[in-house]
Formats: sequence, C-alpha cells, structure tokens
Amino acid sequence: MKYKLRFLVLSTFFVMFISGCTSSQPQGEKIVIWHWMNDRKASLEELALRYMEETGVPIEFKLFSPPDIYSQKVIAAARAGRLPDIFGILGEKKTLASFIRAGYILDLTSYMAQDKETWKKSFYSQALEVVSFDKNNIYGVEPGVWGVPIDITVMEFLYNRDLFKKAGLDPEKAPVTFDEFIDYAKTIKKTCGVDGFVCGWGEGWLLNALATEWAINIMGERKFLATINGDVSYTDPQWIEVFSLFKKMKDSGILASDITTMINKEAEDAFSKGKAGFSFNGSWSINVYSQLSSGLDYAFFSLPKVSSAYPVKIWGGAGSSFMVNANSPAKEKAVAFLKWLTEKNQQEFLAKETNNLPSIKNCQKNLPKLLAGLTKDLGILTHPNIWPYNENSRVLEIMNKGLQQVVMGIKTPEEIAKEIQDVKERVSKR
Repeated sequence: MKYKLRFLVLSTFFVMFISGCTSSQPQGEKIVIWHWMNDRKASLEELALRYMEETGVPIEFKLFSPPDIYSQKVIAAARAGRLPDIFGILGEKKTLASFIRAGYILDLTSYMAQDKETWKKSFYSQALEVVSFDKNNIYGVEPGVWGVPIDITVMEFLYNRDLFKKAGLDPEKAPVTFDEFIDYAKTIKKTCGVDGFVCGWGEGWLLNALATEWAINIMGERKFLATINGDVSYTDPQWIEVFSLFKKMKDSGILASDITTMINKEAEDAFSKGKAGFSFNGSWSINVYSQLSSGLDYAFFSLPKVSSAYPVKIWGGAGSSFMVNANSPAKEKAVAFLKWLTEKNQQEFLAKETNNLPSIKNCQKNLPKLLAGLTKDLGILTHPNIWPYNENSRVLEIMNKGLQQVVMGIKTPEEIAKEIQDVKERVSKR
C-alpha cells in the first residue's frame, strides 16, 4: 500500500511537471478573437488551424451570439479591461469612435502604410472607409485606419428568374427604371398568382436603406446630406417624391399583404419559396437562400432608378470588421494574423464557404457567379458609416414608422414629411 501511495504521488507530480512544461503558451502567444458570426464559425476555425500549421501561432475564435448579446459582452469587457486580442464592434460609427477615444483600439494606419501601402491598397476603398476616419471628423477621432474589414456587403433588388419565364418576361433583362419595376411586378402577380414584391419592412432599416437610395438618385448626394445637416427640409418637394414612391408601390397592388409586419427572415423565406417575384435584400442573402432553397433561380440587379439627373448609389460597405486591442500584449501578432486573413487565398476561401463578398480586390475570377456579379456595383456604394454626419436616431425612427404608415394607407407622404421635419427641428434645438 505504501509503495502504491508513493507511486501515485510520484505519478501525479510527473504529470503536473509535464503539464507545466507543455500546457499553456507564454502570455500573448495565443491570439483570442471574439466574434458573432454563426454562419462563419466552421470556416474561421478551419482558417485558425491553417494559420497554426503555417506559423505555429494558435488562434482561438470565440463565438457569442445573438449580436446584441455579443455587443453587451464587448462593452462589459472593455469596462473591465478584459477585451480579447481581436474583436469586432457592432453598431453605428459613433460606437466605434467611442472605443477609439477610450484607448481600446489600436491605430492601424502605420501598418497599412508599410511596403508602399500594399495592405491598404488591397482593399476596396468602400470597405476601408467604414473603419477609417478623415481629418476634422465630427467624432473627434484621430484620422486613420482603425479596423480590418473581412468582407463587404451590398443591398440590391432580386428577382425570381423562373417566375419571369412563367410571366413571359426575359429572365436576362431586369427592370432598369422604377416604372419598369412596377410593370414587371404587376405582370408577375397577374400571370403567376404570387406577390409582386416582398421585403422585411417590419424592420425599419430596410425601409430606410431603400428610401436613402431613391433620395440620392432623385436629389443627389449633396442635397441628401444637406438635409441631414439641417439645411434642407424633409418637406422639400423632392423628399415628398421619395416618400410617394412607397405610396405608388402600395397603390399598384404589388406588395405582400403583411409586408409592414414582416421581418427579414420571413421575407427571405417567402422569396425562397417563389411566393414573390421581387425582393430587396443584402448580399448575405445568397447564403440564406442556398440553405432555404438550393434550387432557387434568381438574380440581383441595381436600384430601379427614378431620375437620370443623378447617379444611382446603393447601400453597402464593410460587412464585418475586426479591431485589435490596443492594450493586448500580443497586438503585433494580432495584426500579423489579420494581414494573413485578408490575403487572397483566405479571402477566396471565406467567399466560397460563406457566400460573402471579399473585402479585397482581384478575387472576382474565382468567386461564385452570384457574388462575382455583385462586384460590378462596388464602386457606387453609400452607407451612414462613410457619411460626414448621420441623422438623429429619433428622426430615423419617425421616418421608418411613417413609411410603414404610407404603405398601410394610414397617412400620406405629405403628412409624414411634416412629422419628420417637426421631430428634426425639435431634436436640433436640444
């Protein structure tokens, strides 16, 4: 018994000794990354294994979802001084700015400038703008690049090619103008017995994105931004024209009956089942539709324009971005990993596995067909995170609610324009 006890003690000591020699890497060796992307969990972990094989540096991706839970965790970790080496920030650009001003995020400008700006020049400028700040920005942030975009998103219209054929329309020719769009949708509804258009307008941001695109097409980006700055009223005739487009869609009879209460997932499900000829959604929906209906034959097209006076701008920019913890002892290795993650091979792998557009250029030839087609519009993107200033959230709330009421036939475009402007003036006086 005495010998058995001695053997057990020695064995335990030996295991502890070996474990102490081989268990954990030195502090800062392992790179810990927090993210919220359920759809990319397996792909990111595969890339972590590849990086470990290539460099010997272990990468640990930790998933926290849904997004609101993730955001709460990041905020709590920042306050406690326990942020990981790499993390993302969800929300408006002012949220990113607040983290930067608090000293939580590493300035990546000097890294982007190395080797004659090779890293910086590899990105689509529209993706990098979302995580960059210009001189004299309204957020009081030092100018520079503060994050690394890993993909880019685009908001476009979609149409069901099979329904086009059934309705006698050419599946190779999407509508170009607003009037053509209405006519095509009415034809599909009449001949196929399905809704002309479906979208998750129960979520206000989808209404706002579409209204923004049409506003810029009708009045130009300068006047649109002047409205946000308070120099142009929402009761301006061109804004009435924007709001009236939603009334025209309602009056045409093409809209799904429950469109104002429908969330985006419900709209995606309906479109995937051929219950509507058209929809409005983001590039990420490619992955959604592939899961809902692998045989769905559809295509994207740009905003049906109302005016030829100004160019079309579509909602888009960096979809997901990572920031480096400025206080991490492993920040240099964290930057090195993000450089590797945004190289061509890794970006093409993510694109094929997750159906998300790469944030870097020169990947078009190896992208799936639907993704490759979206790259043609990456030069005409716009988004609140790249504007010099943003609209007050209360004003946006009233606008989105008002557009829902227009679609329901409760209020007129003129009535909601006045309500929006009244709120705009009230918040401006605070």
